[in-house]
Amino acid sequence: MTRYDPVRPASRWETGAVSTTAAPPAPRRGRARRTPLGTALTVLGVALVLVGIGLLGYVGWQYFGTNIVSKQQHEQLRKDLVRSWDSSGKQKAPAAGDPVALLRVPRFGDDEVPVVKGVDDRSLARGVGWFPESAGPGAIGNFVLAGHRVTHGEPFRDFLELRAGDKVLVETRTHVYTYVLRDDGTDREVDFSEGWVLDPVPGQPGATPTERLITLVTCAELFHTDTRSVVFGELASAVEK
Repeated sequence: MTRYDPVRPASRWETGAVSTTAAPPAPRRGRARRTPLGTALTVLGVALVLVGIGLLGYVGWQYFGTNIVSKQQHEQLRKDLVRSWDSSGKQKAPAAGDPVALLRVPRFGDDEVPVVKGVDDRSLARGVGWFPESAGPGAIGNFVLAGHRVTHGEPFRDFLELRAGDKVLVETRTHVYTYVLRDDGTDREVDFSEGWVLDPVPGQPGATPTERLITLVTCAELFHTDTRSVVFGELASAVEK
């Protein structure tokens, strides 16, 4: 055992106060510099995320939002049309997009959908479109209607469920016309460019019509397509109101 001498200062070994040299601090790492390629990839990734969100929003609006808006508009147009029928004032000629009749297809349920003049995008968002160059409701010739299966109120959503013998009711200010279909909803698909279905006598251009027909047209597929599903029908009765 080491003896402590009060005259001689104790060494560091004797007191246990041994110090070791501390290691120098590690150099601080600087932030890694972003390369041009890395920056470009980051920007591209953010852009793709934003595009994806935008597409989801657009699809959601088309398949849900437009249905809500159009169905509200259908109901308002229906009320406006019935109100105009009840008025004693002079009826003005309908402009594009104006309602001209009400359509009810029992196969589709009890809903009454306005039939509006025209088949442009705006008109088809307001109801079932009537080709104004075709015959009017109940008239001799071919009364041609078109409607959406999806979006904008989807009035022809169940088109492919139609069956030969189904009734189609068209109400105007003065009459209720009942047509009976000759075809199933799945019987006929045509290219959108085939205009013969609009002829006064379908498939017989230039022929003089003698029957009172109805033609219903819609997209053959739920999504964008160049083919159309078509059914024909004939007038079975006309009841004066």
